[in-house]
Amino acid sequence: MAQRVGSEKVSREDGYLYYLGKDGHVWKTPMRTNKRGRKAKVTDEVVRREEGYLYFIDKGGYVARAKMNRKGRR
Repeated sequence: MAQRVGSEKVSREDGYLYYLGKDGHVWKTPMRTNKRGRKAKVTDEVVRREEGYLYFIDKGGYVARAKMNRKGRR
């Protein structure tokens, strides 16, 4: 089950891929079909990462995390 981490909502546009960057901000980058788009920072909120979790943007548009299942590996 995913746990909501961020409090800032991300409004999505068609033709972009959204991800949480290494700096803790949400970024958008154009997909291959979007020729005119540019990479840009979307939020001002910084999310601190913890080891062992997968971070993603959920359906509601918030940053969420889920515990990674590594089958006994680190």
